[in-house]
Amino acid sequence: GILGIQAETAQNKEKPIKVWILECRYPSHQAFQLGLAAVILLSLAHIIANLLGGCVCVWSKDQYRSATANRQLAVAFLIFSWIVLAVAFSMLIIGTLANSRSRKSCGIFNHRFLFIGGILCFIHGLFTVPYYVSATAMRREEKRRLESLGGPAIRR
Repeated sequence: GILGIQAETAQNKEKPIKVWILECRYPSHQAFQLGLAAVILLSLAHIIANLLGGCVCVWSKDQYRSATANRQLAVAFLIFSWIVLAVAFSMLIIGTLANSRSRKSCGIFNHRFLFIGGILCFIHGLFTVPYYVSATAMRREEKRRLESLGGPAIRR
């Protein structure tokens, strides 16, 4: 998140140029590098959270309604984390590509894509941490339930 915000700051340090009625800025190599790093770290954070949280699959509305509170929370946080990931990733990619050296046109620099993408990275963290916690609690719950029924404990 911080890298996205720093990329926006680096982009804003470039001198503005006027092209007809549009105000543009030259591409910033530093903003490009920071934006790319933000995209990579956001992707890694999402992959790690999903690998550690594991699969919390729910196949139907009935199964969701009858699931434990921890499973319901895990599913909800997982869905929201994917939605925020998609938007944050898109914003960061658009802002990063706007700062690539091959960019010759003007017009989208003032839309603060990198800043918004950086803020969304923090929001993504606010969904992935509770996802991991609720998925872990759900697994412990299921393990205890199986042990109380006399079945073999599932190790994960």
